[in-house]
Amino acid sequence: MKIICLLIFLAGSIMGYNDLDRVRKEVDQGNYSVAERMIKNILEENRDNHLLALELKFELERMDRIRKDFTKTKESVLEYVKRYYPDADESSLIIWEKNGALEYKIIDGEKLYFNRAAANIFRIDKNAKKKKNEVTGGKKDKLDEFLEGYLPEVVKEAVDNQSPFAKKVKLKINYTLTVDPDVVPGGEMVRAWLPYPREAHKRQSGVKFISASEKNYIIAPPETMQRSIYLEKQAEAGKPVVFNYALEYFSENEWYDIDQDKVQPFNKSSEEYKKYTSERAPHIVFTDRIKKLSEKIVGDEKNPYIRAKKIFTWISDNIPWAGAREYSTIRNISDYCADRGHGDCGIKTLLFVTLCRYNGIPAKWQSGWMFHPGSVNLHDWGAFYLEGYGWLPVDQSFGITESDDEKVKYFFLGGMDAYRFIVNDDFSAPLFPAKIFPRSETVDFQRGEVEWRGGNLYYDQWDYDMKVEYGE
Repeated sequence: MKIICLLIFLAGSIMGYNDLDRVRKEVDQGNYSVAERMIKNILEENRDNHLLALELKFELERMDRIRKDFTKTKESVLEYVKRYYPDADESSLIIWEKNGALEYKIIDGEKLYFNRAAANIFRIDKNAKKKKNEVTGGKKDKLDEFLEGYLPEVVKEAVDNQSPFAKKVKLKINYTLTVDPDVVPGGEMVRAWLPYPREAHKRQSGVKFISASEKNYIIAPPETMQRSIYLEKQAEAGKPVVFNYALEYFSENEWYDIDQDKVQPFNKSSEEYKKYTSERAPHIVFTDRIKKLSEKIVGDEKNPYIRAKKIFTWISDNIPWAGAREYSTIRNISDYCADRGHGDCGIKTLLFVTLCRYNGIPAKWQSGWMFHPGSVNLHDWGAFYLEGYGWLPVDQSFGITESDDEKVKYFFLGGMDAYRFIVNDDFSAPLFPAKIFPRSETVDFQRGEVEWRGGNLYYDQWDYDMKVEYGE
């Protein structure tokens, strides 16, 4: 009897998850109304399958998030494009759609463009980028200007001192997360997780907590891979709910002068090697597209450093930075990047990590914020491992630096500047204390997370602000 019951249960589960696959197919094809009806019916027929219910409810959430990311019409995109191409029309948009520069979705029969799609045209399409530079004068980015002067100084100090660490800086941060008034009913408790620094790195040290807006708070244990400070506060009618904390810390540049001939063979039997060269669904998967791309980039190269350098160089040269949709709406980020040919910092990082792992080079995720003077923002980067050197930082998004000095040119393949705030040493890691409802960001953790007993609060219901002071 137990065996029969188990078989019935398994059969029901398989049928339920077959239904889930069909729902996802409809979602991916943009048939949202169909998917929503299917979900309603499946939930009614599988009331005891709680895991399936969670998956299906997140598909509803995914569709809602995609709708928020894709709101622009043909008219609004053309309005932006005509700043640089006054004679642009619908046929111009079709050309950019076909070459992948203009991202859109057809949702229930209506073509809608990604919110940042118009600006992305002039980042992705080389001719459009050139045209914009002609119109605007092509001013150099302030961050590029800063790094052009700063990185050679870092390399010189590291070489002179024969140390990978150089030019320590002191940083003080003040972070605020503000929930909009009346999003949560008055009297209800609001729970918030704010980004907090990891303390397992030589280049980030001396973390000193200063203050928090709430008397009671929880700083996640040091071993937490996506680290936070947890605060909670009761909502008041008509008022925003404000969370805040302040701290200071020291950060150093880290740069290694890698000699490809000194790279040693990997210990392929070690657990660390196996972990960081393996697939990790859904975003690190060795798909056919990844395999073909790897063959194109790496070929029959054997040296691990040269392999990593080939990957780093190819992505730098062929995958332009572009504003990205929310990660929680993308089913496989690395494959999406390889397919679309563009991505932001985290998307490009996951492509680098996936290609490295497929080629037997340990690689992993890291993220938080970048604090360069005048360029404070969310940012993702990573690390790769070479036997004889250990874990080496890499910023695939910053990529190749314009320089005649090879050491400066490839600074971000084995180096990292000091203006970083390391919050995460992994992606999609659990928060502490545990979050009850699905996260707004299912991959990264930078802005924070907020919920109350009525559910998760998405990004359109709250805002955040990072203030940075630079010390000696």
